[in-house]
Parts: sequence; structure tokens; C-alpha cells
Amino acid sequence: MVKVTALSDCPTVRLSNSLMSRTWFKPWGWIYRPASWQAFLLVLITAAFCVQVFLAVDRRSHSASDTLYGSFPFVVPALMLLNWVASKTSGRGDRIA
Repeated sequence: MVKVTALSDCPTVRLSNSLMSRTWFKPWGWIYRPASWQAFLLVLITAAFCVQVFLAVDRRSHSASDTLYGSFPFVVPALMLLNWVASKTSGRGDRIA
């Protein structure tokens, strides 16, 4: 006879559920601050991407405005994505404040 158990009893699923239900970011005014190693890693990756884009654009630009115009389409969406992930993993829910 084969014993059928729930999928939630699987150790891998429990680990993944506990990892995803954990609060990664904490609200801090209008922004979020990292509260776990996953959040710190995500902030570090985003910052490295933004610096890389800035240096690559600055290498070929002729003025400060060229650098800003060239960096803007990459940096702003990266920061918006980071803010979106932070809002979804802050444990705040969907309440409107």
C-alpha cells in the first residue's frame, strides 16, 4: 500500500514556502530597507547594474546630459523593479496608507 502525503509535507516545498513567506524588505518612510540576505543581494545586484550602465554610457558621452539621457532608460526601470519586489516582499500586504 502506498501512502499519499500532501505536497506541503515535502521538505523542499516547506523550505521554499518559508523562504518566500519571509519578509525581505521593511518599509522605511516612502522606500524600503533590506531586512534579509536576499534583499541585500538584490540591492547589490541592482546597484552593480546601475554602476555598470553609468560607466558604459559615460565612456561614450560628450556631456553630463548625454550621460543622464543615456543612463535613464536603464537605471529607472531597474530601480522601479527593485521597488516593486520590495513592496511585494515587505509583508505589508496591499493596504493603502
